[in-house]
Parts: sequence; structure tokens; C-alpha cells
Amino acid sequence: MKTKRKRSIANRGSIALLVGLLASSALLRLAVGANSALADVDLAAGFSLPLGIERSDAKAETTSEPDIKPLLDALRAREERVVAREDQLAARTKALDVAQREVERRLVALESAEQRLRQTLSIAQTAAEDDLVKLTTVYENMKPKDASALFEAMEPAFAAGFLGRMEPAAAAKIMAGLEPQSAYSISAILAGRNARAPKN
Repeated sequence: MKTKRKRSIANRGSIALLVGLLASSALLRLAVGANSALADVDLAAGFSLPLGIERSDAKAETTSEPDIKPLLDALRAREERVVAREDQLAARTKALDVAQREVERRLVALESAEQRLRQTLSIAQTAAEDDLVKLTTVYENMKPKDASALFEAMEPAFAAGFLGRMEPAAAAKIMAGLEPQSAYSISAILAGRNARAPKN
């Protein structure tokens, strides 16, 4: 009887030991499974990560983002500089166009003024020439004695200008009525003009 009891107690102890080992193994597996499950869950985002992706990859992506930011900032700054430069060039081109139109307008006005001045000078020269022709005709038709008295009062160069335009016969009559000194001065001026005239 005692031997049977000893055997049943030994069997119970072995069973208890086996149960204890199985329970410990189950608890150990539960702990490892829970840790594995927690590792697969992204607590911040609230979803499980796909198999084969570790948290270190996500961290690598976030750490590489700041490396790209300076490059993006530099590209944005360059784009802003290019846009500003284009705006400056457009403004300068517009200013040059305005200046060119103004220069062209002033050139047209200057050419118009020059043309009017030429016409005025031509009219003035024609009028002066007409006046000289008329005066010369008047002096030629005067009595030689009266014309001589008038030419005596003139400056020799001025008198020589009229006498040079007159018909030689009328000029000779006026010269004959002049004082010898006046006649000599006028003759010298007329001779000097003829000497300076081109011979060919």
C-alpha cells in the first residue's frame, strides 16, 4: 500500500512538473508574441506596419527629408532670382522701347524744323536778292549826279556791292561823279573781289 501511494505521489509530482513546464512555456510564448505584435503596430499612426519593413526605415525617410530641404530652398531661391531678373529685363526693354520712340519722334520733329528753316532761309535769300535787284534797278535809273551823291555817303564796300551789280555804262556814270578818293576805294574793292574769284 505504501509503495502504491509513493508511486501515485511521484506520478502526481511529475504531472505537476510537466504542467508547470507547459504553463511556463505558454506564458513565455505569449510574452514573445505580445512583444512581436507591439513591434508590428505603429502606435502613433494607429496601424500595423507591413511585414519586412522595420521602424528604422521610417526613421531613415524622416532623416533624409531634412537633407532635401536645403536643395529645395536653393531651387526656390534661384527661381525667385530668375523671375526677378526677367522682370528687370522686361522693364528695361519697355523703357528702351519708350526711349527709342521718343528719339524717333524728336528726329522727325527736328527734320521738320530743319525743312522749315531751309524754306525760311530760301525765302529770306530770295527776298534779299529781290530787294537788291530792285535797289540796283532804282540806282541805275536815277540821275548819275544824284546817284553819285548817294554813293558818296555809302560805305565803300556797300557801294561796291551795288556798283558790281549794275550795267557797266550806268556804273561808269555814277563813278565819274564820285570824289577821286571814294572812286579809288570802291574800285580797289571791286578789283579785289575779281582777283579772289576762281579763274577756272
